[in-house]
Amino acid sequence: MIRSLYTAVSGMITQEAKQDVITNNLANVNTVGFKNDGVVTKSFDEVLLYNYDKKVNGKNFRQNLGNLSFGSRIDDVNTNFTQGIIEKTDKSTDFSIMGRGFFTVVRDDGINTERLYTRDGHFHTNKMGYLVNDSGNNVLGRNIQNGRVEPIRINGGKITVDDMGNIKENDVLKYKLYTVDFPGDNSYSNLKKVGDNLYIGGNPEENNNVVVNQYALERSNVNVTKEIIDMITVMRTFETNQKVIQTIDETLGKAANEVGSIR
Repeated sequence: MIRSLYTAVSGMITQEAKQDVITNNLANVNTVGFKNDGVVTKSFDEVLLYNYDKKVNGKNFRQNLGNLSFGSRIDDVNTNFTQGIIEKTDKSTDFSIMGRGFFTVVRDDGINTERLYTRDGHFHTNKMGYLVNDSGNNVLGRNIQNGRVEPIRINGGKITVDDMGNIKENDVLKYKLYTVDFPGDNSYSNLKKVGDNLYIGGNPEENNNVVVNQYALERSNVNVTKEIIDMITVMRTFETNQKVIQTIDETLGKAANEVGSIR
């Protein structure tokens, strides 16, 4: 009886985690370049139930009754990196990537400097002329003159970017967007979300074949209809486990208070 209680509770915990992920997906339906997440669940190791009630020639023999599951648990949270819809804009510092690839930004907290990756190309120039994302992180590019990868700086001129990511200011070639990709069939599985629509991890390689669109942004790939259906399914499953727990609790109450009582 107690085992069944634990099993039902584990189911509720799993559904609660799924609900958190679905809620986050729906909250980011309008976030540029956002990639939706999904929860992968797995069951706990099953145990074999048996007894010795069977008797043969007056001796008790082991009788296997079957396997019992202890419920489910969260195995992993996977990100779906499918392409979102490309939407045209009227801003020269809006960029999108067609197919595979990521923009690279650098975050400096005053102590550590790290490179992060994003599909969110909603950039702008700050007061010092550097191209930054919405969080103020510098966008990296390869300087055409010296060949170094460094923060892109615009001097207030007209920006034009071709589909190879080459940045011209007033028709003068200055930078090439530093775009990367992660080779391998499961290359994106090592990427981890770190907030602000950014990723960290993996073994990035510079990819000069990434197709970049100027005056365009990649929308979120969240399918609202699917997420709402999943939310309803999660809620119903949660309620089912809740009712199971209530039934078990009532049964335990009767067993403790009524079974064996003298009337």
